[in-house]
Amino acid sequence: MVGERAVDRLPDNWRWIVTTRAAVGLALLVALLSVATGIVHIDSEYVSGPLATHVPETVQDAAGFTGALTGFLMVGSALALRRGLRVGWWATLLLMPLTAAQGLLQASRYSFPLVVLSAVTIPILLITRKRFNRSLSLTTTQLAAGAALVGVQAYGTFGAYALRENFDGIEHLLDAFYFTLITSSTVGYGDIAPETEVAILFTMSVVVLGVASFGIAVGALVGPAIQARISKTLGIMTDSELELLDNHILVLGYGDLTEPIVTELRESDRQFLVVTQDQTVASELSDRDVRVLTANPSDEEPLERAKIDAARAVLVATNDDAEDALAVLTARQLRPDVRIVTAATDRENTRKLERAGADDVISLAELGGHLLVRSALGKDESPVVSRLLETE
Repeated sequence: MVGERAVDRLPDNWRWIVTTRAAVGLALLVALLSVATGIVHIDSEYVSGPLATHVPETVQDAAGFTGALTGFLMVGSALALRRGLRVGWWATLLLMPLTAAQGLLQASRYSFPLVVLSAVTIPILLITRKRFNRSLSLTTTQLAAGAALVGVQAYGTFGAYALRENFDGIEHLLDAFYFTLITSSTVGYGDIAPETEVAILFTMSVVVLGVASFGIAVGALVGPAIQARISKTLGIMTDSELELLDNHILVLGYGDLTEPIVTELRESDRQFLVVTQDQTVASELSDRDVRVLTANPSDEEPLERAKIDAARAVLVATNDDAEDALAVLTARQLRPDVRIVTAATDRENTRKLERAGADDVISLAELGGHLLVRSALGKDESPVVSRLLETE
């Protein structure tokens, strides 16, 4: 796209502004404005402004409170956007014109900033679309739970509408959905009531299935999200997250030499996992959405949890040759056929690291030379990563 090429030509400081942080920040600001204007107009019974005569009465009645609803949905999409999820980008892009339209319909001094900001955010989203490329990973249990929740609501809605003559208060499909939602959630206002035995039995089935589906959905969808957030705060990967690792690169330990390698791996969009016992480093990496396991990289149990048996390669590049040698030795014992690349801060330790089991050892002097050549020639991939991924 022309906009993306224009961003690439910008200076580094401007390029940083037009990035994910700008898109996420604008989306979150639009969400908050949408909620605020929705609350201000929540008691509006009609749409004001020049568009009022062209808007259906149903839309006019809902124009007040739906702004707040859209805003809360936008908050969720902005959080997904912050994680770099593609689905968050699509949700935000679809909700943004809706918030602008709601602002136009409300046509007040409170909604004007919402319209302007929504219009500004849309091109920013389009320019930065390639930065949101992470897929949403849902387990089979989560998909089944979501399908069960939707299925029960559909069952109750269409069933209640089909049996509407047996209910007091159901005339339209919206009435049937309202009845299903408040019944399955056990709120039960009592304004819609069954009048026959068939309707009573049907209502009982909606209650039982609804409570079960809500419980399963909360446990399967919300529970893992909470657990993942706690694990991220503590710098600990859950077992379910570790099980998804396959053909990945293990980075054992973390030091001054490791940071550039992590940057290269992220930019090359390769799956990798960092194993470090430094809690502070683990927390910082987690905040950057880097997979990290807080454990001693020279112990066998953490490497087994990190699925070294399915790893494509192992990289050991801290600034402590002794610790690196222990990590290399453990990795080689657990996985004799995996390729191991390490770096030596002292050139005299190169042979020792090779004897510990490393396939390739790069000294600091060699590493610096390669990086200088890479910078001069404009190579796309670092020499360390290239050597890490070489076949034996």
